[in-house]
Formats: sequence, C-alpha cells, structure tokens
Amino acid sequence: MDFLFTLLSAVPLANAGGAVGAGLAAIAAGIGIGQIGKGAVESIARQPEAANDIRANMILTAAFIEGVALFAVIAGILAMFV
Repeated sequence: MDFLFTLLSAVPLANAGGAVGAGLAAIAAGIGIGQIGKGAVESIARQPEAANDIRANMILTAAFIEGVALFAVIAGILAMFV
C-alpha cells in the first residue's frame, strides 16, 4: 500500500490536481462572497431600516466562507506536496 501511495504522489498529475483544487476553491470563494454582497445590497435597498442586521449577517457569512476556502486551499496545497 505504501508503494502505491508513493507512486501516486510522484505522478505530476497529482500535483496538478492539488493546484487545480486550490485554485477552484479560491475562485468559488470569491464568487460566493460576491453573491453575498449583492444580496445584502439588494436587501438593504429594499428595507433600509434593517441595514445593521443585514450587514452583520453578511459579514458573518463571508467570514464562514473565507474559513472554508482557506481550509480548501490548504488541503490543495498539501495534496501537491505530500
């Protein structure tokens, strides 16, 4: 089993997979946070009196997405080097 793991980690495609995974995670996080911002601006435009609550929820959700994206990027980088 160790031989198979060593063989697969030495293949350049495994490194490329880690790089692609890390890149996709970063791009998806950017798109997700953009959608959150878009929704928050639209919600504040429709209901200005709830702006503080909407803004707080937007920041919290964006922070969660950043955390998951950071985890995914680190996992992709580890896949390239391990």
